[in-house]
Amino acid sequence: MKLFGLALLLCGGVSGFTSVKGRAQNARTILRGGVSSDLGTPCEEECALESFPNMPESVHPGVLTGQAQVDLLNHAKENGYAIPAVNCVSSSGINACLEAARRNDAPIIIQFSSGGSQFYGGKGLDNKNYAAAIAGAVSGAFHVRTMAEQYGVPVILHTDHCAKKLLPWIDGLLAASERYYEKHGEPLFSSHMIDLSEEPIEENIDICKDYLSRFSKIGMLLEMELGITGGEEDGVNNEDVPLEDLYSKPEEIYQVYDALTPISDQFTVAAAFGNVHGVYSPGNVKLEPKILTRAQAYISEKLGGSAPSDGKPVKFVFHGGSGSDVSDIQEAIGYGVIKMNIDTDTQWSYWEGIKNFESKYHDYLQGQIGNPEGPTKPNKKYYDPRECMRAAEVNTVTRLDQCFADLKCVNILGLGEKADAENVLGPRRGGLPV
Repeated sequence: MKLFGLALLLCGGVSGFTSVKGRAQNARTILRGGVSSDLGTPCEEECALESFPNMPESVHPGVLTGQAQVDLLNHAKENGYAIPAVNCVSSSGINACLEAARRNDAPIIIQFSSGGSQFYGGKGLDNKNYAAAIAGAVSGAFHVRTMAEQYGVPVILHTDHCAKKLLPWIDGLLAASERYYEKHGEPLFSSHMIDLSEEPIEENIDICKDYLSRFSKIGMLLEMELGITGGEEDGVNNEDVPLEDLYSKPEEIYQVYDALTPISDQFTVAAAFGNVHGVYSPGNVKLEPKILTRAQAYISEKLGGSAPSDGKPVKFVFHGGSGSDVSDIQEAIGYGVIKMNIDTDTQWSYWEGIKNFESKYHDYLQGQIGNPEGPTKPNKKYYDPRECMRAAEVNTVTRLDQCFADLKCVNILGLGEKADAENVLGPRRGGLPV
């Protein structure tokens, strides 16, 4: 873990953070400052905001943990929107997400899968004992922490599906967060997902209880999965699971709620209501969002007078939304969905940006020298990787605009329209209009 040690050295101690309300139980400290304070990087205008005009006071630019994260998720549930949670595999993808969040005046969730974490670290690294996946996720986390402040948006830093065999990966990341907490008073990551949906429900709950107990001590949130999301993603193939496993039962969701709530309220449930990973033709994904409202009603009845006034005690997560009707998505939001995962659509948008760039400049990308303008004309400014990558980012930001709109997560923070960036430098020989 030399990479993590270096990161801690760069980020210094706790002097960059100021406690606003004091350290409370279960690490519910509201923190200010962050990477920009520690490193002395510029932090002006929106980056320097203490909070946002339309948000709870605790919600600030940068990565949120503890009570600030809880306040953001409660705000989403109370105000009827869900936050897009985008899987990222590179710093370029992360920057596109942050750009889209600011353009939509909204929060965002950036998350890494185990495979994405390994790729972030580099496929040339040995991944024995998930060392590359751990190092890659830690590296990505520090990039998110550094740049989220600069873009001036609140970010939840999350990891995606973690099956039982991948728990050593989460153990490594949790250890990193615990060490980070010792120096900074908050964890490195905001939350982790534990996906034991293929295990017996009793084992699923017991293991989640153990992890939530550790998470709660440092202000981290647990996302657990109940029922199986169909389709295929990141090497996990559930295309042939029995149909009944794609739909969670209210009694099972209450069993989870009843077991986890005494430990901490910092958990969400990825319940299954017909969700499918991947992309399919319209009409082929048979969602049943009313499963979620039936579960909320069932749990509220069990809670009696202690049930929340909105009748939605559970914060739900929506997995496998590609190809879903917008009406189904927004119906699910009305039943307590506060987070929706996005991966397949942004994978395509990133590739499509590169594909369109190649098509547009094809005749300038066949050699270092020689193009339609002349046999001795250089092509460097066309094959400079920044150009096709920027085209991918622009296309992804546009696709994410649609996601923010579908999730009713637009104009949330109260910052208004972002001014155009100034002093944007292109490649050495002049940038292209992409």
